[in-house]
Amino acid sequence: RIERKTGPGHTGFSFDTAASVTLEEDLARRDLTINAIAKDQDDNIIDPFNGVADLRAGILRHVSDAFVEDPLRVLRTCRFAARFGFEIAPETQHLLTKISASGELETLPAERVWQEIERALGERKPESFVRTMRECGALATLLPEVDNLFGVPQPEKYHPEIDTGEHIYLALKQAASVNSSTAVRFAVLVHDVGKGLTAPELLPKHTGHEQAGVPLVENIASRLRVPKNYRELAIAVTKSHLRIHCAQEMRANTLLKLLESLDAIRRPERLEEILLVCWADATGRTGLEDESYPASNYVRAAAAAVKEVSAAKIKQACPTDGDFVDALRLARINALKNFIATQIHS
Repeated sequence: RIERKTGPGHTGFSFDTAASVTLEEDLARRDLTINAIAKDQDDNIIDPFNGVADLRAGILRHVSDAFVEDPLRVLRTCRFAARFGFEIAPETQHLLTKISASGELETLPAERVWQEIERALGERKPESFVRTMRECGALATLLPEVDNLFGVPQPEKYHPEIDTGEHIYLALKQAASVNSSTAVRFAVLVHDVGKGLTAPELLPKHTGHEQAGVPLVENIASRLRVPKNYRELAIAVTKSHLRIHCAQEMRANTLLKLLESLDAIRRPERLEEILLVCWADATGRTGLEDESYPASNYVRAAAAAVKEVSAAKIKQACPTDGDFVDALRLARINALKNFIATQIHS
């Protein structure tokens, strides 16, 4: 088939599937040369645009100037870069930038944008997707909250030459190294967006960036129609990642509040996802990639200690619901006090 541009956006095309359409004409309307290769019934390769050579060289190159007619190709090309680790040809990079500047990306349906982002996050090198999106200007259009992190310094205790945007690259790379879920990777992508709002006079500190980031994550999730489980995980991490980093310094009452805010007792599977994002955040920094992250085991063990408290037994001994709530909380705090004491003496 061949298609012709008839209107704006991803769906503004008419199609011609007449028998007179040749295979070469079909291939000429494909996006990238590596996708414009065919094989006949005798296994002969038909490659009018040298896609095989680009495939071997690891290059993503557009087939023709018709590439600019479909804005979705920006996300697809960046996703292929994340999947294969290929380089984008300079002339194709120019067209990606041209499309991003044209306003055509804004015509894409939110669901289609999210579908491409979700698929890209699941690729081998999700950080490459974010990098190539930024280099062509698409990140500023579709995820401005993340784009705003570039040029924003990190606290002085980390490598000052690595800004917050670069930290996101490194944290995504860490998350991908352990084959994490796309929900975890999305949370990694957005967990620090609050740092983009830090007043210049406060830099390089980012006091309060966790709470400042929550509305931004909610805006991203609403704008792109991100699934509920992705949204909830990202917000939980955005709110709590610094507190999880510092969990070993907490008193029992504060530690219990943290576990309650994470719903750690009822949802141990989600706690594991939260801890994985926090690990990627802590180790997604130059020189810290292979460091341990003891907060994970500590929080996990604290949650297990609280879970050992029998709510049923306490309920039997309490005449009213109010007494039960107070007694259960006290028992959990005492369990955490014992847990903390064992950690100090171990």
